[in-house]
Amino acid sequence: MVKLVAVYRKPEDVEAFDKHYYEVHAPLAEKMPGLIKMEVNKIYGTPMGESDLHLIANMYFESKEALLEALSSPEGRAAGKDLRGFAGSIVTMHFAEVV
Repeated sequence: MVKLVAVYRKPEDVEAFDKHYYEVHAPLAEKMPGLIKMEVNKIYGTPMGESDLHLIANMYFESKEALLEALSSPEGRAAGKDLRGFAGSIVTMHFAEVV
């Protein structure tokens, strides 16, 4: 199993970001073919106090091939376009193997 991990730094307008993320972006991402599970984690701090992170989203797929197919699908391209539009400057994306 693999996952696509999206790490979001704190946006300037948290309320507007959350509204768009939960009402627009997450529903788009959830339509990606082959998606087994989507898990969103809201960061509230670190052992040292404040964090510069806001959210970490994990999207699980059966294989690397399934993940790449999902990203290149019409649904994946739509989610990617939306992501670049509202969070392009505050998000990093990572591929990870679940062990």
